[in-house]
Amino acid sequence: MTTPSLSTLANAVRVLAMDAVQKAKSGHPGAPMGMADMAVALWREHLVHNPANPKWPNRDRFVLSNGHASMLLYALLNLTGYNLPMKELKNFRQFGSKTPGHPEVDVTPGVETTTGPLGQGISNAVGMALAEKLLAAEFNKPDHTIVDHHTYVFLGDGCLMEGISHEACALAGAWKLNKLIALYDSNGISIDGQIAPWFVDDVAKRFEAYQWNVIDHVDGHDAKDVSAAIAQAKRSADKPTLIICKTSIGQGSPNRAGTAKAHGEPLGAEEIVLTREALGWSAEPFVIPDEVRDAWDAKATGMAAEAQWDETFSAYAKTYPHEASEFWRRVQGDLPANFQKVVGAFIRQVTEKAETVATRKASQMVLEALTPELSELLGGSADLTSSNLTQTKVQAALRVDERGNAVKLEEAQAGYHINYGVREFGMAAIMNGVALHGGFIPYGGTFLTFSDYSRNAVRMAALMKRRVVHVFTHDSIGLGEDGPTHQPVEHAASLRLIPNLDVWRPADTEETAVAWAQALENKDRPTALLLSRQGLPFLPKMTPDFVAKGAYVLAEPSEVGLNKAPQAVLIATGSEVQLALHAQALLAKDKIAVRVVSMPSTTVFDRQKREYQAAVLPPNVPRIAVEAGVSAFWWKYGCAAVVGMDTFGESAPAPELFEHFGFTPENVADTVCVAIASKRL
Repeated sequence: MTTPSLSTLANAVRVLAMDAVQKAKSGHPGAPMGMADMAVALWREHLVHNPANPKWPNRDRFVLSNGHASMLLYALLNLTGYNLPMKELKNFRQFGSKTPGHPEVDVTPGVETTTGPLGQGISNAVGMALAEKLLAAEFNKPDHTIVDHHTYVFLGDGCLMEGISHEACALAGAWKLNKLIALYDSNGISIDGQIAPWFVDDVAKRFEAYQWNVIDHVDGHDAKDVSAAIAQAKRSADKPTLIICKTSIGQGSPNRAGTAKAHGEPLGAEEIVLTREALGWSAEPFVIPDEVRDAWDAKATGMAAEAQWDETFSAYAKTYPHEASEFWRRVQGDLPANFQKVVGAFIRQVTEKAETVATRKASQMVLEALTPELSELLGGSADLTSSNLTQTKVQAALRVDERGNAVKLEEAQAGYHINYGVREFGMAAIMNGVALHGGFIPYGGTFLTFSDYSRNAVRMAALMKRRVVHVFTHDSIGLGEDGPTHQPVEHAASLRLIPNLDVWRPADTEETAVAWAQALENKDRPTALLLSRQGLPFLPKMTPDFVAKGAYVLAEPSEVGLNKAPQAVLIATGSEVQLALHAQALLAKDKIAVRVVSMPSTTVFDRQKREYQAAVLPPNVPRIAVEAGVSAFWWKYGCAAVVGMDTFGESAPAPELFEHFGFTPENVADTVCVAIASKRL
């Protein structure tokens, strides 16, 4: 049997891409056709992976950052032997298929991350490469190497136009992520046509300024040329590498190659016939000749690579049994066996002290207790460490030496803290990559108002069901004098709208501890912690075990001397819970019985059984919500009234602002009285 040429192997990818897009009547055939030779070079000569075990810990990671080229990846997965049969390619972009329009992790075997919004794939890859470097520094020994793999990325012009690529790639250079290799599909075409009028960056100089190696002038349609560039990149000891591959979008198509028409629509039946003739491809649609499939098949080499690693790890485990056990626990995402014990001890301690502290400080206190037991906690902040309070005493600030090695930690220290710089979006996407890689639980801090910058990456974490913790401090007008540009008003409500994102706005140290525990225990969802700048009093609780349910009865009328059923329910979050308690006391003087419900997490409470929800918020009793944010969100709970704010804030000390915007016990009490009277009417 004749061994197929490299161009024939690339043509197999091209025809699968154009046929699948044509059958679906939608999609992007041009980029897969243009990058096919690049894929041959990487996937056949360099990528270490095992199609039989897509989750093998020491596999190379491959990220298709320009995710609209998804048929490139699906074709490669099918051809190399992953559990992605041809029927799935035929079902491209259809409901329930394993071949969605853009790659989705946990939907398609072999897909490492969900790449839809451009620029986030390369940013995820930076996180993956960082996780590899830090795991290697922590677990590898002079006589045993168990973490040693590369992260490869394909990216296009659009990824480089998105600002997030600047944020993440600058950090990759600063961290000297030498095992990160990006191949740039430089075809000069986007949806609107030739990009020259609006994209004039000197990409090579840009990445050189980031302290990357740059290999330029590579013929992206010469697999040998691309392979040689990858081999050169792998020799880098202290820099990530960008390989600039000059390509033609829609390569092989006689009339569409090099044009925007090849980008985002099917080639059309007539053009596909002409393309097959030009490529010398005679097989029917979705049929791959046996000799071509055999040449692509990577199952045997993949199994051999994993088997060799298994032997290495077995020897490692005999010499370092504790480290081996810790490695497996962490890559599987499990918490230490004593996790609940540590959390419980912390809660008992703060209950005894009953201190008044800001919840941002309470968050740091929780981390001080947890980090020594959870070395996988990888903290960080977007240049606000002293404000977000995300670093603990045992964490070393991440630093990289001149040789590209992560600075080793002293024996008494655990974990790292990352200075991300003023890069909220990049930080959030990098944390997604860290979580996708495994071995760490990333968390990062910024002000809540800047969650707007990172929102799309927060959404992607929720979509991908990854455990990432966002520490959003300065959660209301309570931050004071910085004024409306820094005072979040709509942000809590906005974050609560993201499916699968748990949002917590705790009212004291205990609620903060519970929020952190829930965030760490939930493997399949990210969490946003909204924390106060100002000090909040500790709140004695009737039913502390119910805090984890997202909402609970904090104080009944009996707590203020009224032994009768509540005439109204006050629902409050965060710093406004104490306000609700003061209003309850005022109303008690007039014999008006009010229940106070603390609702630190609306998202968690909404998942509880209806019986519990009704027990906390009884029917036919007026409900009044109190939160220093937009009022519209709270009407979903059938509220009779909302004490909120639907304007931006002002620049003034926090106490003046709360009074100005009506967040006083007197105004809350008056609002309750009106609500009760309205019900009577």
